[in-house]
Amino acid sequence: MWNYPEFDPVALSLGPISIHWYALSYLVGILLVWRHASIRSRTTGTGSKKPVWTEEHISDAIFYGVFGVILGGRIGYMLFYGRQELVDDPLALFKVWQGGMSFHGGMLGVFVAAYLLGRLTKKTFFEVTDFIAPSIPIALGCGRLGNFINGELPGRVTDVPWAAIYPGDIVGRHPSSLYQAFLEGPVLFLILWLFTRRVRPVVSTSGIFLIGYGSLRFCSEIFREPDAHLGFVAFEWLTTGQLLSLPMILIGICFLVWSYRHSELTTN
Repeated sequence: MWNYPEFDPVALSLGPISIHWYALSYLVGILLVWRHASIRSRTTGTGSKKPVWTEEHISDAIFYGVFGVILGGRIGYMLFYGRQELVDDPLALFKVWQGGMSFHGGMLGVFVAAYLLGRLTKKTFFEVTDFIAPSIPIALGCGRLGNFINGELPGRVTDVPWAAIYPGDIVGRHPSSLYQAFLEGPVLFLILWLFTRRVRPVVSTSGIFLIGYGSLRFCSEIFREPDAHLGFVAFEWLTTGQLLSLPMILIGICFLVWSYRHSELTTN
């Protein structure tokens, strides 16, 4: 076993301004997504049926996406996981630096951003989501590392050799934030990278993303301790994260089936 490190949440202080590691993890993720999307734009948009992505389009996508992630992620977290905290202190909604972002809420925020971006760039909603989906795991992995630094997402009690003893605890637990960083980051990125190496029907990449993330999140939640104030939400084993992931998997399957039935429309 090993002791879970106690990081100072503040990475840098400049007078009254404090820059938190959690915020830096998101900033690094955003910059890496921007870079990856720029690289992908050079290999997409070359066919007559593929949308063209310029650097201006990509910068617009990052701008809209950031707002979608932050607003949707924070609102989703407070609604899905912190309703009582929101009732007790409505200003808690704005305390992003303390941690607490919901992927599922952020995803809904990104959907809104994708719709608005599509109208701006004259692209369809799924042309936008198909393009950005392969880059998203980079940001997810960085965000989970932010959870690790914040000491969030404690795992369930275990005696495996790599168990971590969290601050203030005396038992070993799965380091679930690292599990999720690995699965939602490199593993999901590899799945999408392999899938998009060939030209695919429109909507299929979005479907693979939903299936991949939903399945990996469902599995990783097995090792994560349910939120104390929520516990298991069904069947005495199903967590909120798993419950929210199930519709993702089902919708992703529907997208994938639909896309190959209309495979005359192609994109990367």
